[in-house]
Amino acid sequence: MAKVSRYQSKSMRKDGKIDWSNSEDAIWSELLTRQMDIIEGKACNEYLNGLERLALPTDRAPQLDEISRVLQDTTGWQCEPVAALIDFDTFFDLLSRKRFPVATFLRRQEDFDYLQEPDFFHEVFGHCAMLTHPAFAAFTEQYGKLGKSASKEERRYLARLYWFTVEFGLMNSKEQGQRIYGGGILSSPKETEYAFFSDEPNRKPFNIVEVLRTPYRIDILQTVYFVIDDIDQLLEIAREDIPACIAEAKSLGMLEPTFTLKEEKSMIKESEA
Repeated sequence: MAKVSRYQSKSMRKDGKIDWSNSEDAIWSELLTRQMDIIEGKACNEYLNGLERLALPTDRAPQLDEISRVLQDTTGWQCEPVAALIDFDTFFDLLSRKRFPVATFLRRQEDFDYLQEPDFFHEVFGHCAMLTHPAFAAFTEQYGKLGKSASKEERRYLARLYWFTVEFGLMNSKEQGQRIYGGGILSSPKETEYAFFSDEPNRKPFNIVEVLRTPYRIDILQTVYFVIDDIDQLLEIAREDIPACIAEAKSLGMLEPTFTLKEEKSMIKESEA
């Protein structure tokens, strides 16, 4: 089923730059300033250290080559400008080659507080800081390699793994206690406060088979979060026999949703299912 975006990514100039408008620079500045205040005391150190390395500008939207230089120097990753929606084949191929897809559009003022599809702010602020960490970067690369060889059905299970780690992962470290590392939380003011403080969601210790069996919705505050002990646990997850875990999850069947049932979709920017 084809997916249609209300937004269109901006074209890159020949020199690799994006012509952000004054209004887009203002949107970026306001989003960044607001979210920096909100994540204080809630984001994990690995994310904050990455954010410091990125040194994101506060008065304008950054250029992708600025982000890529930092990623290349730390973990060998780079940003890849993409259309607002891309297919699964492209998504997994890019990750397997250590290239993080970034849609080059910024939300409009009317979508300032919530946008269902991931925009430039979500991708850069939410994810790129974590990609400076070797364990997170290695997990994401291995995820891409798994997805390249997976069947269409297996990719639905892999989408849940991505969702409950890269997008909506929590950590309960010995040094900091509860912290956030998932970009879908860190780029959302409402989800950041909810994930950190609310008694409503169920926070579960990470179990890969349970993760693969857990349904989610992209248009609500999450009812379930999975919690890792530290960021290096992602390396252990990446080394698991994930195809075997998917087979086990399939044999056990999906868990009952803890929300009003609606068609499950992936936050991966897909143009084809």
